[in-house]
Amino acid sequence: MSNTIFYDDGEHQNVLLEDFGSGGMAVQANQHLIIHGGEGIILDPGGHKVYSKALSETYSLLGSSKLRYIFFSHQDPDIVAAMNGWLMTTDADAYISKLWVRFVPHFGLDHILGERLKPIPDEGMFLELGGIRLMILPAHFLHSTGNFQLYDPVSKILYSGDLGASLGMDYLQVSNFDDHLQYMEGFHKRYMASNIALKAWANMVRNLEIEMIAPQHGACFKGEHMVNQFIDWCDNFKCGIDLIAGIYKIPAT
Repeated sequence: MSNTIFYDDGEHQNVLLEDFGSGGMAVQANQHLIIHGGEGIILDPGGHKVYSKALSETYSLLGSSKLRYIFFSHQDPDIVAAMNGWLMTTDADAYISKLWVRFVPHFGLDHILGERLKPIPDEGMFLELGGIRLMILPAHFLHSTGNFQLYDPVSKILYSGDLGASLGMDYLQVSNFDDHLQYMEGFHKRYMASNIALKAWANMVRNLEIEMIAPQHGACFKGEHMVNQFIDWCDNFKCGIDLIAGIYKIPAT
């Protein structure tokens, strides 16, 4: 269990909370914390197995700052399962796609907390954090039907959720893109919806100044060259329904 500082200029901090869910059957997942102007936001805080450690570490990092927001990129249990605990023990408001507001309470959200679960419109929105504006970007069907990413204009980090996820490697930052594909390709072929969605995403994010892409699973892509390699790869990658003909078959006896 440790932390990695992605960015710190004395006023603004981006921290990766790593290794809280290591070991066992559960998929590895990253939790990210952004702190600015006395306020913080936790991104995709995880399920019950990491809840107590992630919460404790978040409070330790916040210090005198307060947790203002909880951001859920989509509805998967490795992201939202501990929602009730986070809302019970903090004063933060939680944001998730409007598509999932009536579904995620099935994870055990207490009805008295319901008004603090806020819907994100399909087109995305801005969140003000301590005097800066964080950008919530639509990334629908990558992989969830109601899916968002978060862009921090100060650190220039794009938090990409499951897009860019990698599994099975032992490093935090990609140094060789081609070598890294073995940990990323299979996941994207099966979990991302289609190249149409990927192309739309690539066209959108090329308009941003991005220093790092930080997925919810696995290693990050740092630096202009590596970021552009990943965007270009997405732009041309076939996945999901592009490959569906090979999946729709009657099972062998």
